[in-house]
Amino acid sequence: MKEAYCNAMDKVYWLCIWIAGLAMTVMTLVIPVQVVARKWFDSGLSWPEPAALVCMIIFTFVGSAAAYRAGSHIAVTMLTDRLPENAQVVAARIVDILMALIALFVIYYGGDRVLFFMGTKQSLPDFPSLQVYWTYLPLPVGSLATLLFIIESVLFGRQNHRPIVMLGSHS
Repeated sequence: MKEAYCNAMDKVYWLCIWIAGLAMTVMTLVIPVQVVARKWFDSGLSWPEPAALVCMIIFTFVGSAAAYRAGSHIAVTMLTDRLPENAQVVAARIVDILMALIALFVIYYGGDRVLFFMGTKQSLPDFPSLQVYWTYLPLPVGSLATLLFIIESVLFGRQNHRPIVMLGSHS
């Protein structure tokens, strides 16, 4: 069971990395389009800024799930590093519980926003063909991936040593 779950989480991790990387790439390409349009064509385009914002939302929530699994999320360990080893384990479990609660909160309320805007059928002013709920969808999706990684961490320990996570690492 452990290997099957961890292999499934490898696939979720890979998907998160690719989605976050694609969002970052699109955002990086879209912003200069606006700069060029303003500076050289004296035309402020309406779409690059909201497109970059949507990409940043995707990058933040989906990328943070992958960062959690890789153990590269922001962690202040000054206090916990000075605790005895058994207290460090307890502190790590408390962090997992708190992270799970935050993930559940965002899944619930982010999902509520997605369902609300699905019902209103509102679209973005700068992208009439894109409904607003698509901008909220990365919140529950990224938080669900984070929750799955938290469950993996609690049941099977940290998985930041797996080959897919170590890919490109020089350590």
